[in-house]
Amino acid sequence: MNITKFNKIFFITLFLSSVCGSSRAQTTDIDLQRLPWDIFAESMVFDGKSSTYIYNSIQFSQGTISIKSDEGRAILDQNNSGIWNFSGNVNINVNNGRINCDFAELIFDGNALTKATITGMPATFLLQRDGAEDATQAEAEKLFYDVQNGTIEFSVNASIMEGNNEISSEYFIYNINERRINADSMGVNDNPVRIIYTPNNNFIEEELPIESEDKGK
Repeated sequence: MNITKFNKIFFITLFLSSVCGSSRAQTTDIDLQRLPWDIFAESMVFDGKSSTYIYNSIQFSQGTISIKSDEGRAILDQNNSGIWNFSGNVNINVNNGRINCDFAELIFDGNALTKATITGMPATFLLQRDGAEDATQAEAEKLFYDVQNGTIEFSVNASIMEGNNEISSEYFIYNINERRINADSMGVNDNPVRIIYTPNNNFIEEELPIESEDKGK
């Protein structure tokens, strides 16, 4: 890896080593294929031309997952595989976590969620771990959750904070299994990865410099 790339990518396992630890244990013990969907809505319309179910003021739940939004649209096959789109005041609750966003696209294989793309201005994520005094908060304009790989990507004006500690970056990916964050400035407006870390109430603020790609050429 060259020096420029090294400076642009920062691997960190500071205060977030246990952010999703409890969620991992809770979600991996659940066989979502066996859990039914519960759907409540003010109205439902089926559009035969596009094979789309359209729900107004929908409440969707499956096990510990619940979703509320102004509208929900689903294109599904006979095995419930397909895509759900939720839009307008979307609220997602999973275990001890909560996401608020403008739009969410969920991809299902059978009854099991495999991927989710979440957008907002910004989309916000809140996790209250059992026994923890401070909640973990994150926000970004886009989140992408890959269930199989156990990763959550935050992009565009992304930040994550726990207590007085914070990481801000144009992009970072959280690996749930490895409990690791990979943050990258993506070279946007030369904004560096920013870390605010407060050990023992002593305030420390760091900014990682980004070397020019043209330097030394």
